[in-house]
Amino acid sequence: MGLVGALPGPVVSLLQSGSIAQYVTISASGQPIDTPVLYFPADDLSSLNLATGLSYPAKAERARRNPKVGLLLEGGPDEPVISISGMAAVRDTDLQDNVNRYLAEACHTLPHNPDWALARQAVWYWTRIIVEIAPVRIQWWDNPAQMGKPPQQWQAPEHTLFPVSDPAPPGKTSQPAKWEERPWQELARLALERGAAGHLSVLDEHGFPLPIKAAAIAITKQGFSLEMPDGVPWRIDGKACLTFGGIETFLGVATPAAGTVRLDVERALPVFPMTSDMTQLWEPAAGTRTQLMRRLEEELHRRCQAVPLIPVIQPAPSAGYRRRMQRMGVEPR
Repeated sequence: MGLVGALPGPVVSLLQSGSIAQYVTISASGQPIDTPVLYFPADDLSSLNLATGLSYPAKAERARRNPKVGLLLEGGPDEPVISISGMAAVRDTDLQDNVNRYLAEACHTLPHNPDWALARQAVWYWTRIIVEIAPVRIQWWDNPAQMGKPPQQWQAPEHTLFPVSDPAPPGKTSQPAKWEERPWQELARLALERGAAGHLSVLDEHGFPLPIKAAAIAITKQGFSLEMPDGVPWRIDGKACLTFGGIETFLGVATPAAGTVRLDVERALPVFPMTSDMTQLWEPAAGTRTQLMRRLEEELHRRCQAVPLIPVIQPAPSAGYRRRMQRMGVEPR
């Protein structure tokens, strides 16, 4: 039986029509790093897919190095909360095909609603590495109010064979761009002032990096004090990542502490300009554009591929994209 038949209707509905997932990969040092992304599932839910720009490939390269990843999907107050442990397969041997695939999944509901004549010029954004994630374990709560209890669970059959990534291109990954860095205390204050939800990720006992939303967060001298849902079935301990919408992201060590979790911050990640100011997706500042194009050209060269073509006519949305748009109450332009 496939996942569509194995899971409750509300879980299937959210998997098929949701938009944003917390996506967590593991660095070479064993550090979980959470980046919220658009996801687009296969029709039969055999994989939940996402994409990252070739100009900022780190979260794909981490998944190629260690395919154990985590996803968290959240709906409204009456919808499920879904945690997924998955095995990732990175796809980047045909970037033109990736562009065509991603455009069909993402080119109609664009931040700040640019004209397509402007948006199609953003080759630094549309040139994508795709990551396909096959579920190993799915855990869910019927709604957020149920998260004080243990979740329900689906497990992939024993001896399931999972897809593997395309071979890594030759040479070293391009030098990362240099983005703005701020003291972690300043970023923490900004995150709490804007009322952003905070998601904390740690590795579970199987080595999967799993995120969950904190119920309450306070700043401390060393980092943060967090109240976490009682029904989380994995131990929240060890190397950890706390992110507020992918804008302010903190890495450190989590420790259980008298009914709460203490996160001692070791560092904050630089602020990615296209996340903090999404108008830069289409009209980046000069310095931002220079760094994105430099990485794009270097990564294309490693793969012996040309700059992909972005069509003049905006492509039609996929069937899955239409489901997401219906959920959001919007129509294609």
